[in-house]
Order: sequence, then structure tokens, then C-alpha cells
Amino acid sequence: MADTAGAEKERDALRAAHLYYLQDLTMEAIATELHTSRSSVSRLLGYARDTGLVEIQVKSPLDRLSSLQERIRARHGVTAHVVPVPDSTAEVDRLERVAMSAARILGPFFDSNMTMGIAWGSTLSAVSRHLQEKVTHNSQIVQLNGASNARTTGIGYASEIMSRFGTAFGAYVQQFPVPAFFDDPRTKEVLWRERSIRRVLEIQKHMDIALFGLGSAYADVPSHVYVGGYLDDDDFQQLGRSQVVGDVATVFYRADGSSEDIPMNARSSGPSLEWLRKVSRRVCVVSGRSKLPALRGALAAGVMTDLIIDETTAHSLLED
Repeated sequence: MADTAGAEKERDALRAAHLYYLQDLTMEAIATELHTSRSSVSRLLGYARDTGLVEIQVKSPLDRLSSLQERIRARHGVTAHVVPVPDSTAEVDRLERVAMSAARILGPFFDSNMTMGIAWGSTLSAVSRHLQEKVTHNSQIVQLNGASNARTTGIGYASEIMSRFGTAFGAYVQQFPVPAFFDDPRTKEVLWRERSIRRVLEIQKHMDIALFGLGSAYADVPSHVYVGGYLDDDDFQQLGRSQVVGDVATVFYRADGSSEDIPMNARSSGPSLEWLRKVSRRVCVVSGRSKLPALRGALAAGVMTDLIIDETTAHSLLED
């Protein structure tokens, strides 16, 4: 019984630490969420500090991964970072809380003399708003896919996200001034031979970490590529015929993880999934059960090494 009580206390202390240090919730808010008192929350946080669960950042040591994280690792071969969020939380708030935790978790992953590739989108926009400053040297942030479409250049949207990452890490920002999708694959082939474009592609090839969300046409919080004027009716019909369930950096894939022979990918400016899999660390941020089909397809494709995910969606992932 004593061992069980100790394990429960450690679990509650770790959860309280996540909410307090990673999500910036007040002790009162944590007490409400955990159905306990403010003084109990204070004691849990003290226990977390005294026992080493909390140092400078909140961490769950690898030898004490939660059962949920262990199960995801065992089944899907990825390192999961599960963010505690109540089931009743609205999807927009859920995304913000996952994004806030992702921004804090990301800090130790990126350092001097490293290159990070960023795929713009609703999720990464949210993450960028919560980044904490970490000064690095000789580092750079590179945009993974173009942002312009027939209605807008996309420069304002993508550059704001990139700029936030560059400012937070003191890194040089390399934008990718091409369309998200080309009208004709042959135009892309020609442009990809230009020296200015080849230079960006070369930077992408040598990145140390790739950071991305998952696009989905069915997400409760709309994915920017599906609502931002990038796709027309013919494109949506084509994606339907190809049985697409999601995209990474505007590269589409099916439920089984395959991306070959999807016509839209010949027009996409994003890196192929084969190319992406060569990056040593690939961090995916996902929020909400409506993203489950896209997440399962991405896991089947093997595009991520790290998954930052809310607790409810993580449980649902393991239910199939």
C-alpha cells in the first residue's frame, strides 16, 4: 500500500509541476483541475523540487517515463512528451496549452551550431508565441516550405513565425521565397535548379532538427493550408481521390503512411517524407483528437522521432 501511495504522490507531483512550470497555471487553477486545495498543490510542488522531479525545467526522467509514454514508445517507436490537459478543455485552449509546453520542451533540443527547419502552420504559430529566450551562436532557422498562393504572398504569416524563432534563439533566419504549391510541376523542377533556391535546399538537407505540426482538413482547429487559400475545389477533390489523411509541410500522405503517386506532392514545395526521415531529430506537435487520422498516418510514415501531444489524444491514440 505504501508503494502505491508513493507512486500516486509522485504522479500527482509531476502533473502539478507540468501545469505550474510548463503551462503557467496558477496554484488556484491547478487546485481546481486536480480537485484539491491550494495548500496541497504547494506541497506537491515542494515534493517535486525536493525529489528532483523539477530542476530548472520540468522533466520526466527517462527511467521514470509514465506508462502512457512507455506504451507510445513501445507501439510506435517515438519519444512521447505527454501534456496534461483536461478532457473538457476547448480545442483552441488545448492547442495553446500544448503549444506552451512544446515551446518549453523544445529549448534543450536546440543549441549553438545547429540548424532547425520550421514548417509553418496553425500549430507552429501557437508554439512560436510561447518561446522563451535562449541565446545560441552560429545557429540558423530555415523555412521548410513556401507560403505564397494565388491570393497572398504568405510572407507576413510565415515570416512572423520564423522571426519569433530567430529572435528567441538569436539565430539567423533563412526564409524560402517560393509558392506553397506550384501550378505546374515543371515550373518547380526549373526553379529547383536556380542557385538561390538550391542554397536553401542545401541548408534544409543539413538541418539537425525539424519541427512541424500535422495538417488536416478535418481538424477542429483549422489547419492553415486548408483554410488559407492554398487549395481550390479541384485540389480537394484530388486529395480525396488519393485518400489523403494529412500533410507535413504541405507534403500529403495516406493512412498507411505512403506518399508516393499523390499528384499534389509533385507540386509541393515541402521536403519529401523520405528526405525528412533523414533528419536526426524530428519533432511533431499535435493537439486534439480530430488530428488522430493524420497522426496515425504520420506515425506509419515514420516521420517523427519526438511527439508532443495532449493527454486525451495520447490515450485515444492507444485505443485502436
